[in-house]
Amino acid sequence: MNKTRKIKKVLKSKPTIEGAGVHLRRVFGFSEVPMFDPFLMLDDFRSDDPEHYLKGFPWHPHRGIETITYMLDGKVEHGDSMGNKGVITPGDVQWMTAGSGIIHQEMPKGDSNDVMGGFQLWANLPASHKMMDPRYRDVKSGQIPEVEQKNGVIIKIICGSIGKTEGPVRDIVIDPQYLDVTVPPGTEFTHPTKKDHTVFAYVIGGRGYFCKEKNPFTYEMVGENYFDLARDPYVSNGTLVLFDKGDEIKVITEDKPVRFLLISGQPIGEPVAWYGPIVMNTQEELRVAFEEYRSGAFIKYGK
Repeated sequence: MNKTRKIKKVLKSKPTIEGAGVHLRRVFGFSEVPMFDPFLMLDDFRSDDPEHYLKGFPWHPHRGIETITYMLDGKVEHGDSMGNKGVITPGDVQWMTAGSGIIHQEMPKGDSNDVMGGFQLWANLPASHKMMDPRYRDVKSGQIPEVEQKNGVIIKIICGSIGKTEGPVRDIVIDPQYLDVTVPPGTEFTHPTKKDHTVFAYVIGGRGYFCKEKNPFTYEMVGENYFDLARDPYVSNGTLVLFDKGDEIKVITEDKPVRFLLISGQPIGEPVAWYGPIVMNTQEELRVAFEEYRSGAFIKYGK
């Protein structure tokens, strides 16, 4: 008999400023890393105020990680040290493996109503792959398969598979699954998960019950003062559920639909040495990385 995963922790996204002055909401990162292994950070950068995003993320380095950008509105213009240039538009995904090192920039632009939004997830690389060659995977919205289940649940498959339908991003070290799930009102959604994977859901619209739990905020809450929270029995927009161990997750809706990102991956279980845009295993590796960046020896690919 399958074991339904229970809620381990609930987190609310928190406002922060990154890049050259981009206002966004951080869902998790830094202190929460041990719980989310192999994932390092998740940022929600939805906004309708150009002052909050136009300054963007000018040229900066990365080493030892993968960054996954999923756009909902507006666009992000990007370029990198490998000579790649492009635009990420609504529904597109950019899966960047920094590996041994890449220098790039990301500059957000709003749509005709100044709306710009999406999500960026950072995934760690194991020591054996931190110095692999960097690579980009630009996936257009039309390449992302969408399946509709008999109960009306719609799933966009960015990475991983549903039945015989597989997402376009493959051969990733941490064996991830990345789904965009919409559950209609009055519906129960059950989804199998790999037993040893870290699994979380980030709600980006609507509301629902996760794992049949109708009082999720009894779990340790991070992001806002617990006593200031309305005791809503649902999990709603801007809230993350980290699941405990098990074989499957369940989501139930009542009068409203819920849309969420469902993400999982194989834990790495290695030390994390992290400073800014570079994540290695030791402080010495970090020191070398930043010294190479200062001296102009950071880029290894093609040399």
